[in-house]
Amino acid sequence: MDTSVIFRFLHEISAHNNREWFADHKAMYEQARGEFEILLAEIIARLSLFDESVRGVQPAECTYRIYRDTRFSPDKTPYKTHLGGFINAHGKKSNHCGYYVHLQPSGSMLAAGAYWLPSPILKAVRQSIVDNLDEYRSIVEDKAFRGYFPSVGDDFLKTMPVGFPRDFAYPDYLKCRMYSCFAPLPDDFFARSDSLDYVAGAFAQAKRYNDFLNYTIDDFE
Repeated sequence: MDTSVIFRFLHEISAHNNREWFADHKAMYEQARGEFEILLAEIIARLSLFDESVRGVQPAECTYRIYRDTRFSPDKTPYKTHLGGFINAHGKKSNHCGYYVHLQPSGSMLAAGAYWLPSPILKAVRQSIVDNLDEYRSIVEDKAFRGYFPSVGDDFLKTMPVGFPRDFAYPDYLKCRMYSCFAPLPDDFFARSDSLDYVAGAFAQAKRYNDFLNYTIDDFE
């Protein structure tokens, strides 16, 4: 695994984000993608030690296309400037929570949880938190969890969601639209000898969070 190959490509595509350059440097992209899939394979192997559900998941099943969908975006650059992989036992397009690896210059991270849940599932997850508040707090407020994921949730509503008590003691646990957690990484992270140990530690904590959410989400799968 040589992540310097990945970052070299990402720096170049950021500077030359056009079809002509990409066509001339397709081999550079293929090499970067190959190294990224090697990284994902090593992470999946570590994950499988404590989450058997991802055993057998293939790196190619986790990765996303480099091509951007520009149909509804004012930004018409054709290529993404990051590589991402979502390790998910139900597939990367599933609502089921999984483990996300994101490599991008000055923006690399690990993440877990669920993104953009449909409204009925989102409401059910919020209700599950209300009904099992002590269990949820024991996960997201635990020091071991917070050591990797200092903040939980993203894209917060300004007010309490409809149907939930306005005097709920932990409003941010219900206001987020995305039940996700993020662990930022420096660019040289995967060059460190203990990087995979750190990833395993982070995702072992994330599994607790995923399991809580999946208990509700999987009723809709």
